[in-house]
Parts: sequence; structure tokens; C-alpha cells
Amino acid sequence: MTAPTLDMPAVTAFIEAAVAAPSLHNAQPWKFQFHRGNGTLRLYADLERELPKTDPDNRGLHLGCGAALFNLRVAAVAAGREPTVRLLPDDSDPTLLAEVDLTAGASPDDPLALLQPAIRRRHTSRYPFLEDDIPDVLRDGLCVAAHLEGARLVFPDVWHVQSVLDLTHDAEFREAWAPDVRGETADWVRTEPSSEISPSDGIPAEALGPGQWGASSPVRDLTVGRTVAGRGWAPFEKRPHIALLGTAQDHQVDWLRAGQALERVWLEATLDGLVASLTSQPLEWPELRWAVRDPTSAMAHVQMVIRLGYGPEGRPTPRRPVAEVLDIL
Repeated sequence: MTAPTLDMPAVTAFIEAAVAAPSLHNAQPWKFQFHRGNGTLRLYADLERELPKTDPDNRGLHLGCGAALFNLRVAAVAAGREPTVRLLPDDSDPTLLAEVDLTAGASPDDPLALLQPAIRRRHTSRYPFLEDDIPDVLRDGLCVAAHLEGARLVFPDVWHVQSVLDLTHDAEFREAWAPDVRGETADWVRTEPSSEISPSDGIPAEALGPGQWGASSPVRDLTVGRTVAGRGWAPFEKRPHIALLGTAQDHQVDWLRAGQALERVWLEATLDGLVASLTSQPLEWPELRWAVRDPTSAMAHVQMVIRLGYGPEGRPTPRRPVAEVLDIL
């Protein structure tokens, strides 16, 4: 079934949903092209927004773009269109990450449409979570969500959770002694709250949450050595619920799939009443990343460490306007 011709309000709505996705330091490393003639949207990596010190292989960049692609798919299905996606469609252009054909009509009962309300609600929560357990039925549902996108989600046991925490603290120590990494983070993380003249990217002070007493939870301190006015301190949960998202292979296409899986898991979790934060710190050091994986699982490459639980919703972070990221051809 062919859907009606796309108009610009519809295309704008799809991109607004896409750019609500998470990305490393909220750098928003994506660009889009809409081709009127054939009704396709193209997703490109914006290499002017890469993080060469923190993310030298651009793995995190691909995860963020994959998350944006998933949001676009959700918005398209909710609008009655079936997105047909080709990942890395042009070997001669490595910045072209995906091409999405939006000319077909979607099934009215496509489950992706149910996720649309969560796109605007999903925010990183860097606050303390409750100690409450996450029911098995919800954990199982999140694992299924990852599987549907070609990835795997594992909830490690208590022993391995502590191992992940130890590796995270090791990564924090390494970062503290890496001024180039800390400098790059400072370029994107602000110590002052948002204002009318604030940038449309990066992380403002109000989205940081309190500083952590102790080191019981894998919440990244993005302002090490800098003062944030009015920011308090708080104890965090002693038994954090951590999930590892990973893939069997570790190529560009796997990173894009993992980004889509990450966003699907996060949107499902949001509808389930859960909040989340991410940490990639131990994954940014090759000598630590291999040790993060759960040795009891078949997961070969961990792509993200996800902290889940019940607690305050995170504060929104700014977004680039559609006109800045979308070209019409």
C-alpha cells in the first residue's frame, strides 16, 4: 500500500522526533536530507560534531545516530507510514548512515506506534533511584525490545554489577589524568543553567543532577574539577540495577543497530514507569571494555551500560532546530 505524498509538516515532525534522541554529551551528531522526488530521508553523520578524544572510533556517534533513526521510524509508523531502512547504503560515502523509504503505508497495529508518547518523555535521569527491584516481567520485556533490533540486553548478577562499577571507577581515574578528554567534556557540559542565549546542544547545569556521595552508582561526573553553582550532593542507590546492551559483532552497522536497540529499550522502559541513565566511560578505554561484558552470556561486544530504576525523571536538554539539521532536495 502506497502512502500519500509526504508534505513538509510531516517531514518536520519526523525530524523533530529523531533529534529528541540521546547522544554522547548531547552533541547531536546527525544531519538529514529529504528527497522530494522519491520520498526518502537520508541520515548522515555530522563529523563536525564528533568527539575525537572521548569517542575516537565514532562508535558513540553511530549509537546516537542509530537512536535518532529509531525515533524517526516510530514517528513514521505513528503517522501511518512503513519505513523501509537500508543501513550504510553507499560504500563510497561512509557518512551516509541510513536511507529510509517512507512511501509505503504502515499497518495500523504496528507496535512501534505505541512508543511515540515516550519520545518526548525520555530524558537521562542523573538523580538517585529508589532501591526497589524491577519486576522480572519488565526486565524480560526490555530484553525482547533489544532482540527485536538485533541486539542483546543482559542484566548481570550482583558479582558482575560490582565488577562493572569497579571498571567505571577505573575509567573515571584514567579520565581524571587525561586533560584532553576532560577538556573535550568541558566543551559540551556547562556549569551554568540554560538561558535564552544558551547553545542548542550540550548538557546544561540543570540536567546534571546532584553530586554523588560515595561511588555506589555508575553515574558519570561530567564536571570533575569544576564548580556548579547551587548543585548539591546526595547518596545514590546502593544496589543499582544495571543492564548491558551489546552485539555479536563490532562494526559500523552493529553500532547503528545497537543505537536503535538502545532507544527502543529506553522508550519501552519509559512507558513502564522506569527512568534511566547511561554510562560509556569503561567502554571508552579499549583495555577496560573487554572486561565489561558478562562472561556468562553470549554477548561479545558491550555497546552501552544502562542504569535503570524508579526515581525522578531527568531534565530535558536543548535540541538543535530542524532547519539546522535538515536539507530539502
